[in-house]
Amino acid sequence: MSRPGLRERKKQKTRLALVDAALDLFAEQGYEATTVDQIAAAVDVSPRTFFRYFATKEDVALSLPLDGVEVMLAELTARPAEEPPFTALSHALRAMVTMLEEGDLADRTRFLKARELIDGTPALLAGSVRRMMEHERRLVAEVARRESADRDDLLANFVVALFTSVTRIGFEFCAPDGGYDLSALARRLEAMLAMAERSMRPGWDRARQGPQFIEGSSGQVAT
Repeated sequence: MSRPGLRERKKQKTRLALVDAALDLFAEQGYEATTVDQIAAAVDVSPRTFFRYFATKEDVALSLPLDGVEVMLAELTARPAEEPPFTALSHALRAMVTMLEEGDLADRTRFLKARELIDGTPALLAGSVRRMMEHERRLVAEVARRESADRDDLLANFVVALFTSVTRIGFEFCAPDGGYDLSALARRLEAMLAMAERSMRPGWDRARQGPQFIEGSSGQVAT
């Protein structure tokens, strides 16, 4: 992969500077009390420059987790077509976490600061959940594409719903002893994925036959 040009590197540097300034200000004076003008001033740029990178204050606060989703979607698209959907999703998540673990210290610190901020700010937690629902639809679309199915395919929707539930539990309570730890988060995610994989019959997410029903005394019963 070719190295980004000077213009792109400068844009990335400015973007990260805005993220860092925002995270510091949110930690110092609270999310609600911090303004876009203050974030821009901390980086010595104009509010107009801020809005070239982020549409809202919420956008800058949630940018790192959302960047991770973009990485995961790219990894999912690149997974071998023969992999069952849940397996491909799991490997894509592992690749995203590995990329973060192997990144530099500044990247890891930045991610954990953002995670702590989101978990401790009800407005951001609600915004994160809302945006993750939007990204779920993108995951469903990609799983359906890989399986040559429609976006309203029940199995594609079920696989993604199960996967996001597993990862949500993995992300919860990832702050042992009051401190956020990337290694602990990675271990918890891996444990949750392994638990899910042990609980399901291999190939279950490629079985497209609908359940068979028999008529019982109390109505239809799946077999």
